[in-house]
Amino acid sequence: MSKVLIIITGGTICMVQNKETGALHPAVLRLAEDVIPELSSSEIAVDSMSFDPLIDSSDVNPDNWARMAQSVYDHYNDYDGFVILHGTDTMSYSGSALSFMLRNLGKPVVFTGSQLPMGVMRSDAKENLLTAIEIAAAKDDDGEAIVPEVTIYFEDRLFRANRTTKRNAEHFSAFNSYNYPALAKAGVHITYQPHLIHYSDPDKPLRLCAKTDSHVAILKLFPGITRAVVHSVLTARGLRGVVIETYGAGNAPSVSWLYDELKSAVQKGLIIVNKTQCNTGSVEMGLYETSINLLKAGVLSGYDITTEALLTKMMCLLGEYGDDIERVKQLLQTPLCGELTIDN
Repeated sequence: MSKVLIIITGGTICMVQNKETGALHPAVLRLAEDVIPELSSSEIAVDSMSFDPLIDSSDVNPDNWARMAQSVYDHYNDYDGFVILHGTDTMSYSGSALSFMLRNLGKPVVFTGSQLPMGVMRSDAKENLLTAIEIAAAKDDDGEAIVPEVTIYFEDRLFRANRTTKRNAEHFSAFNSYNYPALAKAGVHITYQPHLIHYSDPDKPLRLCAKTDSHVAILKLFPGITRAVVHSVLTARGLRGVVIETYGAGNAPSVSWLYDELKSAVQKGLIIVNKTQCNTGSVEMGLYETSINLLKAGVLSGYDITTEALLTKMMCLLGEYGDDIERVKQLLQTPLCGELTIDN
C-alpha cells in the first residue's frame, strides 16, 4: 500500500463560508469526512498534518516555504509521496521555491488547491485533491515514483511547478505552463508523459536547501519609465538581485542612462537577470540592438524561465551561496530542476 502525506497550509480549499456574513475563513480540513470515503477502497494510505494557523496564500513568505520543505524532508523516508494544499494566488511561487529547496528529489511533491471551497456546490476541491493524491502515490512497474518532482495539479493537468503561472482567477483551469508541456493529463485514466519528467540522480540523497535571501526585487520596464525610478530600485539598501522584466525577446530602451544605471549596479555587485514580460517565448539577448546594451552592462539572460521561478531561484541561491556572486550567476543560467531551457 502506498503512503501519502497531505501537508495542509491553507487556501480556498481549506475555507468555509460564514453563514451570517458570507465571508470565507480558514477551517481545519476534515479528511475523514471529505476525502477518505473515496480512498477507503483504494490502496493508498493517507495521513495529514496541518499548519496552525492556516495561511492565506497572499501572506505566504520564505519562512513558510522553508517549513513546507522541512516537513517533506522530515517525513521523506516514511511516505511514497506528498500533497501540499495551498492557496492559488502564490502557489507558483511556493512550488518553484520547493523545487529549489528539495535537491535530488526522488518522490512526488504535488501542490493543489481549488477555486471554490470544499463544501460549496460545484467545488473543484475534491476532484483536485483526490487526483493529486493518486499522482503522489503513483509508481511504475519497478515500484519507482512516476513523477518524482515538485508539481502543480489543477483541473485536469499536471505541470512542473517551476514552469507555472496563475493565469485565471475565475476558471477551474487556474494555471498554465506556457513554455513547457503538461507532465500528465487526467481523464478516465491519468496519462503520463515520462519523456517530459525530470529525474534526479538516484544515487544522490535528498538535500534540504531551505535558507533564502529576500533582498531581491522586480523592475518592470514600461514606456516612459524614468531614470529616477530605475535608480531608486537598483540602489535600494541591501538589494542583491533584480529581475528586470523587458519587452519581447529581452529588449529594453536604448537610452544611454539606462545602460549607465545597469552597468553601475552590476559593477557594484548587483545581480540582474533579464526576463521577458511575455508569457511564451525566451529571452534572446543580442538578437535586436535594443538588448545589446543589456549584454554590455553585464545583465544575465533568464532564457524562458518564469518570473516566479527566477525570483525564488535567486532567493534560494543567494541564501545558499552567500557572497559567492560568481557561483550564483553561473547557477542562475544553469537548469537545476527543469526550470529553464537553454538552446545550444
